[in-house]
Amino acid sequence: MMELADNKKDQQLDEYRVDHDGKKLTTNHGVRVSEDEHSLKAGERGPTLMEDFHFREKMTHFDHERIPERIVHARGFGAHGYFQVYESMAEWTKADFLQDPSKKTPVFVRFSTVAGSRGSADSVRDARGFATKFYTDEGNFDLVGNNIPVFFIQDAIKFPDLVHSFKPEPHNEMPQAATAHDTFYDFIVNNTESAHMVLWTNSDRGIPRSYRMMEGFGVHTFRLVNAEGTAHFVKFHWKPLLGVHSLVWDEAQKIAGKDPDFHRRDLYEAIELGNYPEYELGIQIIKEEDEFKFDFDVLDPTKIWPEELVPVQRIGKMTLNKNVDNVFAETEQAAFHIGHVVPGIDFTNDPLLQGRLFSYTDTQLLRLGGPNFQQIPINRPVSPVHNHQRDGYHQMRIDKGQVSYHKNGLANNSPAPASPEEGGFTHYQEKVEGHKVRKRSDSFMDHYSQAKLFWNSMSMPEKQHIIEAFQFELGKCLNKEIQQQVVNMYANVDHFLAEQIAVGLGLEVPEKGKESVVTDQSPALSQLNTPMSAETRKVAILAHNGFNGEDMMKVLKAFEQAGMIAEIVSNHQGKIKSENGAELKVDQTFLTTDSVLYDAVFIATGQESVNALKKNKKINEFLLNAFNHYKAIGAPKEGAALMQGFLMGSEEAAGIVTSTEAEDIDHSITAFIQAVAKHRHWDRQI
Repeated sequence: MMELADNKKDQQLDEYRVDHDGKKLTTNHGVRVSEDEHSLKAGERGPTLMEDFHFREKMTHFDHERIPERIVHARGFGAHGYFQVYESMAEWTKADFLQDPSKKTPVFVRFSTVAGSRGSADSVRDARGFATKFYTDEGNFDLVGNNIPVFFIQDAIKFPDLVHSFKPEPHNEMPQAATAHDTFYDFIVNNTESAHMVLWTNSDRGIPRSYRMMEGFGVHTFRLVNAEGTAHFVKFHWKPLLGVHSLVWDEAQKIAGKDPDFHRRDLYEAIELGNYPEYELGIQIIKEEDEFKFDFDVLDPTKIWPEELVPVQRIGKMTLNKNVDNVFAETEQAAFHIGHVVPGIDFTNDPLLQGRLFSYTDTQLLRLGGPNFQQIPINRPVSPVHNHQRDGYHQMRIDKGQVSYHKNGLANNSPAPASPEEGGFTHYQEKVEGHKVRKRSDSFMDHYSQAKLFWNSMSMPEKQHIIEAFQFELGKCLNKEIQQQVVNMYANVDHFLAEQIAVGLGLEVPEKGKESVVTDQSPALSQLNTPMSAETRKVAILAHNGFNGEDMMKVLKAFEQAGMIAEIVSNHQGKIKSENGAELKVDQTFLTTDSVLYDAVFIATGQESVNALKKNKKINEFLLNAFNHYKAIGAPKEGAALMQGFLMGSEEAAGIVTSTEAEDIDHSITAFIQAVAKHRHWDRQI
């Protein structure tokens, strides 16, 4: 763990942190206040007086304490941490933070949904933002990406159109945080470059289990430039050490109602418990001379570089180890910009990237109130800032001296430009020539081959989830013509996919023969090939008075050793007693929680406890949700009686661990932990 005392960014932020505990109330101008319950009036029942400066200041600040939310990525949650490279990357880049394995670079990460407002739910089907601000010694580097490696469009000029299409429809402001409506799919069928991305968002990737179990991608092709000036094309990846895992759709919808803060709560609690999320930074490298050797354009943001063709090299690890002190001051005021790069990292001619280079600064100027948003504490670099930019809204610096221009003689040309040897940024000298035209390269025109590659790479459960996602999304569209157009469009990807969507919606099945001829697969795209672990998984232990205390102690100890988080769920709050009188604190009741908020369920042993649980009408719904969402369920000994309705006449069902009264509890615990590690049991008969 990086000690906070060693974190340059944390030291810098400490200057701005204020602890109000035990302090006297003051105005914003430092005057102590003697009364904060009543405004100043002319008599007890008289009018409020204008001279009440405390009331006016307090109310004025309240009236202005909201800033415009982000147009996209409005709902987000952030955390602090650090990044450490495994070994010097000098072969590829001169970026200082990628040279020394002993150097720990402070980072701030903001995760987010894309479509919804700040008040929407975390578990909606959507792409997720994964934005990382590296506070390097050479300035800030912002890697502003998503949890999906491709995007809907190829050219940034289409971005306002895309966003307008998936936002709530303007005539009725519905639906919130959802693409299941006419305007989005009308855009998709008329902009078929979106075919690949829509498959990703309608896959399990669109409903991640956790920010901690979610990949991140830089999306665009960047350049790495080394000290000799040699450049390579690069794509950036974040690989979560816990693997890539998702919810199921019914579960995601129920979570939106049970706990709309599900993802932010998960991240916050994990960090508070010391289960620090970890991600390895990966890079894919292509030599410039190999730019045209692939059957896709390496600059096309709607295409991946398949890992089987261009392996991902894992070059370092990021650890998130501190929650923010104030969500507004840090997470909401964090200003990311794809144009924030450091020497050794540069841009390419990806037309979506080029447009984003303009958009981000432009948006911050409005949202954060002017050109000095870089001086907000969360945005300040840890490296020194010296330039001739002056004044403007919210200027925090007191710049000394009479000179504010370059070149100058009065100040001996200070501050002076730095040479490349002194760390000055120099743009890669790419040769550019051509006529000024408004058109797209023919190499960007294949919209279906990689969509077919993605489809081919999915397991059968993942394919079924995609089909059901399309049936749900299009089922919410009111326009039958749009529904049919989407089906016809995906007949260009895979006929079976189009057929299943059509059958589910009562539409015409397209003729065969249009689908992409791609037969390749990329195993790296399937979540069934991700790391599997029970570590940090959250388990509901169902128990009531009369539970077997000896067995319970074994269960709790084993779960802790496996790195799992256990919560006791019972019929009431307070404490429950074991058969021998030992007490156990209850964390939740069936009224305050649900199995959708857990990774697995375990039923405590003890006949009296099981009998009490049977009497609670909510127990069946709790277990039914866990069963239907393919989660591991532990029901050893007496607990098996609660599962009889789910065992389909058999004592065995995938992911359900039962045992006889005589069997040792240790065996059941081990089998249950192994079942939890598998995340979901897709071969279960529902």
